[in-house]
Amino acid sequence: MNILMVLTSHGRLGETGQQTGLWLEELATPYYLFRNAGAKVTLASPAGGQVPIDPNSEQPDKQTEATQRFRADAAAMQALAATQKLADIDPEAFDAVFYVGGHGPLWDLAGNDDSRRLIESMYAGGKPVAAVCHGVAALRDARGPFGLPLVRGKAVTGFSDSEERAAGLAEAVPFLVEQALKEAGGNYSKAADWQSHVVTSENLITGQNPASSAGAAKAVLEQLQQHRAQAA
Repeated sequence: MNILMVLTSHGRLGETGQQTGLWLEELATPYYLFRNAGAKVTLASPAGGQVPIDPNSEQPDKQTEATQRFRADAAAMQALAATQKLADIDPEAFDAVFYVGGHGPLWDLAGNDDSRRLIESMYAGGKPVAAVCHGVAALRDARGPFGLPLVRGKAVTGFSDSEERAAGLAEAVPFLVEQALKEAGGNYSKAADWQSHVVTSENLITGQNPASSAGAAKAVLEQLQQHRAQAA
């Protein structure tokens, strides 16, 4: 199994003067679930190279066994410092793609043509396309059959408007994930703020928030196992 994890290259939180980037737990937890399942994991980002980490995701109360393991894993940290450039990625080389959150994707993945083409190609090929939290923003401009929005008519979730308001960033972000999914015709659902919620619609898998990263990763692995069983 070859799984591509797509990360943000964007490290500035709008006009706030604050730093942002990827949310470490949303990378670390799926990363080790994939690796423990025997998958080869490749990290990519729009700019390639070092990826910014949201400082808030490195606060002591946000640490988990997976984040601590990632920080102590020299190979993982090296991969994070040398991500492949998204424009150089061949969708045919991967069995699934997983978009990691953090606020950065709102700026550099939502309108990224390389990302959009990757999503459209892998979805059309029946491969799992997964995203969690703000990583779901990458689905906003993707198109499915007949040029319609990929999420149109599909059950989806992503960081909720109420969670964005609770985080105090609803006015700082360029758009709200929940609102964008609804405007694109997605059948959006959510759990209570900060609770795990994962939705699968065919080979599209979305998770609401950081608590949903493990569930979204497990859903990817389940689909890949089904594909292998069908091919056997």
